[in-house]
Formats: sequence, structure tokens, C-alpha cells
Amino acid sequence: MIWWQVLTVILIGLFFLMIFRVPIAFAFLLVNIVAAYFIWGEEEGLDLLISSMGSSLINFSLLPIPLFILMGEIMFQSGTAPRMINTVDKWFGNVPGRLSMLAVGSGALLSTLTASNMASTAMLGSTLIPEMENKKYNKTMAIGPILGSGALAAMIPPSALGILLASMGQVSVGKFLIAIILPGILMAVLYMVYIIIRAVTNPHLAPAYKQSKVPLKEKIMDTLKYITPLGLLFVLVLGFIFLGIATPTEAAAMGALGSMILSACYKQLTLDVLVKSLSGTLKITVMILLIISASAAFSQILSFSGATRGLVGIIQDINTVPLVVLILMLFTVIILGTFLESLSIMMLIVPVFFPIANALDFDLLWFSVLILLAIEVGTISPPFGTGLFAMKGVVSRDTTMMTIYSSAIPFIFLLIALILLVLFVPSIVTWLPGMMDTSFH
Repeated sequence: MIWWQVLTVILIGLFFLMIFRVPIAFAFLLVNIVAAYFIWGEEEGLDLLISSMGSSLINFSLLPIPLFILMGEIMFQSGTAPRMINTVDKWFGNVPGRLSMLAVGSGALLSTLTASNMASTAMLGSTLIPEMENKKYNKTMAIGPILGSGALAAMIPPSALGILLASMGQVSVGKFLIAIILPGILMAVLYMVYIIIRAVTNPHLAPAYKQSKVPLKEKIMDTLKYITPLGLLFVLVLGFIFLGIATPTEAAAMGALGSMILSACYKQLTLDVLVKSLSGTLKITVMILLIISASAAFSQILSFSGATRGLVGIIQDINTVPLVVLILMLFTVIILGTFLESLSIMMLIVPVFFPIANALDFDLLWFSVLILLAIEVGTISPPFGTGLFAMKGVVSRDTTMMTIYSSAIPFIFLLIALILLVLFVPSIVTWLPGMMDTSFH
């Protein structure tokens, strides 16, 4: 079989397995086994497959993933997240669209604790939606900011999803974590500017209400108690990576230890919290490692079948403007995001898109950030974006999916605007990594 026939059969096989709701990692594994059997033969094919999957896990750059996940799990299980939201709430006062602004501010802080769009959306939704409904917020101004803020989870370090993408794409993990800082901040700023404009021009969407005045001393004390320690931990972890004092793995280990110390200081580090945190970390890590190994085998099969070379050759032969190719790839990722979850998309596109990006001489760091942004657009895009269904699980029963869809649309356009900004101003991504002392990386 020639390469395009192999690729077509593989993709059709994956499509049918997904229709029957086979978990994505197992779907790839099954397709890999069948493809290896036909390409290399029974014994040799399985040997090469096992070797490829095993070697993909012997990768030092993957070590930060479980450590950062553990850091977030401990902070979540110990009840730090609700205290953070309450503290942020005290600072917003009577700003227009106060609760919508709180969703964005809290979402940015929660992003340092979780790498999951769905977890962040569910947490913010269950906490803020009832209060927004009580204050007569329009559903679009209640749901939209929370959906948009869920996308911040991947764009503010430490981002396990970002680390995974960087590892799979052979991009420096340390530089990637620093590279997403400015896009993440810009994302939050775009959301807040939009909310203020909407709240000022259409006050009925987010009605103002009397807010009891919180003494300045109380706000400062709560900030020092619940926000500052987490902020210092965040700055230390990223600062050590940025300055080259520590590798991402060492910084992640420091972050996990720091989260334990903070929880102990809050008198919340119980045996139950530790067990739940370790259990959650184990489940997520095993899933990620299984996906990585299956994706590595898939990449090798594409390479041996000639599919990777064939696709790259087509792109080079048609002599298309590289920008057009890039836009088509980003559009493909967004479309995939409307019905696949983030890890599945990465498994599909990394073995195909990254060799093309490399052949077109794209900066892979910049390209990786664009891909991550496109993935996040997909997660809140109708009809099947995963963030939409996480939101459906926490809103009132009378909220229809059409309401959730319409609430997401403005934030989809804001994310696309950010993609275009990063696309045409690459220094947003490359400036901070370019300043790093790389002597320790």
C-alpha cells in the first residue's frame, strides 16, 4: 500500500472506533497494533511497537507533568481554591459586571492549580452561577465569562497540557512555560475589557447591586493569607525556570513540596487530602502516559509508512504561502476541538503537523503556542466542545444548550483575535523565552 492509502485506512479506523466510544488512547493503540502487523509483520511489528511505546516514556521532560498535577491536586483537595475566590471577590467592589469580572480573575488564579479546562469551568460554574442567577445576570454574561476563563487553564503556567504538547513536539518545556505567560495575561485582559464594555453599554446584562463594603484591613489580611503565598510559589517556580536556576522538573518538585507546606500551614494537609491528591495525580498521569506512548507509536507508523514524508512533500511541492498552510492547520485544530477533547487532538495532529511546521521553518515554540490556543478555541466551540458540556453540568436545568452556545460565541471571537495577534506579532511568545538564561537547560 502506498502512504496515502495507509493514512486513509488508519484515519477511517480511528473514526469508527471513536463512533463506538472507544477511549482515544485505546483506539490509537488498537490501530497501531493492526498497522504494525501489516507494515512490519507479526513478531517484528509488535516488537517495534512495544519498543517505540516504551522509549517514548523514558523522557526526562515528562517528569514535571505528575509533579505539577500533584501540586494542583493538593491545593484543590485542601480547599484553597474556594478561599482564593472569596478573597478575589472582596477586591472587585462595584466594578461593572462585577461577578463576570470575578469569573475571569478567579479563573486566572485557578489556572495555576489545574491544567483542566473542564475542571476549571466546573469549579467556577458551580461556585458563581447560582450567585449570578440570584443577582439577575443575563445568562450570556454569566456563562460566557466562565467558559472563556476555563480556556485560561492551558495558557497560564504551570500548564500540564502545555508541557505535554511541548514534550510531544520536541520543544523546550522550560521555554514553553515562559512563552505562554504573555498570551495568558492578554487573554484575561481581553476578557475583562469586553466584559466592562458590555456591562457599561448594556447595564441590564449585569445589573449593579449593593455590595457590603469590606474593610481594607480585611482585604489585605486575606490577600496576604490566601493569595500571596500561592503567588510567591508561582513566581518562584517560574522564576527559577526563567533564570536557569532549576530545570522544569526541579521547579515542579519544589512546587509540589510548596503546596504541601502551604496546606499544612492552613491546617488542611490531612491523610484524606494526601490520599485523594495522590490518587487523582496517579489517574491523570497514567492516562497521559498511555496517550503519549500510543501517540509515539502512531508517529513512528506514519513515518515508516511514508505518510509523514508524503504530507510534507505535498506541502513543499504545491509551493503554497507558508502562512496559508499555518492558517489551515489552525482551522483544522479548531474544527477537531468541536468534537474531540484536547489530548485526543494532540495525538492526532502532533505527528502530522509538527514535521510540516519544521519543514516550513516555523519557530516551533511559537507554533506550539498557536496550536494550544487553537485547541482551547475548540473546547468552547459548538456543537460538542468539552467545555460546553462541563458548563451544562453545573447550570440550572432550564438553561438550554443553545443558550450555552450563544454565550460562548463572543469569547470564541476574542480567542481568535488573540490567535491573530500572536500570529502577526510572534514576539508576544518569543520575547520572554529569548531573555532566559539557557545555560542550565
